[in-house]
Amino acid sequence: MKLLSVEAARAAMVAEAQPLAAETIPLSAAVGRVLAHDVSAVRAQPPFTNSAMDGWAVRAADTPGSLAIVGESAAGHGYEGVLAAGQAIRIFTGAALPGGADSVVIQENATREGEQVSVPKAAPGDNIRDAGKDFQAGDVLLTAGTRIDPWRLSLAASAGRAELGVRRKLRIAILSTGEEIVEAPATPGPFQIYDSGSPALQVMCEAWGAQASRLSGVRDQLDAVVEAMREAEADLIVTVGGASVGDHDLVRTAAEALGIQYRVESVAVRPGKPTFFGVLADGRRLLGLPGNPASAFVCAELFLKPLIAAYGGAPHQPRMASARLAEPLAANGPREHWMRAKLTYEAGGITVHPYRDQDSSLITVFAAADALLVRPPSAPASAAGDLVEVLRLDRAG
Repeated sequence: MKLLSVEAARAAMVAEAQPLAAETIPLSAAVGRVLAHDVSAVRAQPPFTNSAMDGWAVRAADTPGSLAIVGESAAGHGYEGVLAAGQAIRIFTGAALPGGADSVVIQENATREGEQVSVPKAAPGDNIRDAGKDFQAGDVLLTAGTRIDPWRLSLAASAGRAELGVRRKLRIAILSTGEEIVEAPATPGPFQIYDSGSPALQVMCEAWGAQASRLSGVRDQLDAVVEAMREAEADLIVTVGGASVGDHDLVRTAAEALGIQYRVESVAVRPGKPTFFGVLADGRRLLGLPGNPASAFVCAELFLKPLIAAYGGAPHQPRMASARLAEPLAANGPREHWMRAKLTYEAGGITVHPYRDQDSSLITVFAAADALLVRPPSAPASAAGDLVEVLRLDRAG
């Protein structure tokens, strides 16, 4: 089988991911979704010049001096008159600046005596927010392909949007194979283990913006695997295990029975060499991940997450960062190695601590890791303090 580099394999996969159809949803349901259309402002923000502080709206030319108080401007209830010479208006933060006023004196710097207020020297523009300071009507605030988070949702709301056009969610069906796998709370046999891969992958997919389901109860027989794949209602089928070429690895054979055209046959990566990807005869895509949970999770970060992003029309390149090695590393082998690691943050920057045992079956190591340290193929030995590239993982804390 032809081995592709990680970058070439990812490019081949995302090339098959055409952005999904758009749908309109309420703004309140948009967090985590990817915009299908640009979001433009329907009016300026702020829509009127307003006060940045509680204080007194004045004409700078009248300061310093004692001014007559002629009214009040509060948020949502502006003063409708025009300020004349020698006058002041009590004003509050966010309230519209009255006509004729060009400055706000903060209340701590003024002294009120009955219906007069004494103010110090002020300059035009003091403590004022101009209309349109944040954005103007018609400005594009969010572009298609942007994933909505609470801060971006706030921006869309300030632009007057009650609904957003987003890409529909990618439908993913996860199929975990292997007679040795059982799901809690079932009691495993003497040669069985609990399924820890597919439950986590389902949650990962949903966190990354997809709609994921698991195909359960599939017997470890070729006809059963073929039938499960054929009946899966999904845009993308993700298999866990059975991706290699052993006598008990059925996934490739099942995929070939469904007419798969391979785009990726194998990847020069550690862990995860058996990973493959292709297009079934009916147009659905299939991503085959290794069975060891850590291998599956690494390859999900490298390939599945970018695939989900590409289907939404969002950027799909992993966001890398530089960090300094906490300890030396031996020379790397011929495959790109993604090592589970822990980051610490200090005044001098980020330090990365790779775990000593990188066995791909160790779930405890992946549960503790918050980053993947990448070592290029045939990289020479690295010393403590050398700069390396890391991929930060989305962790809860």
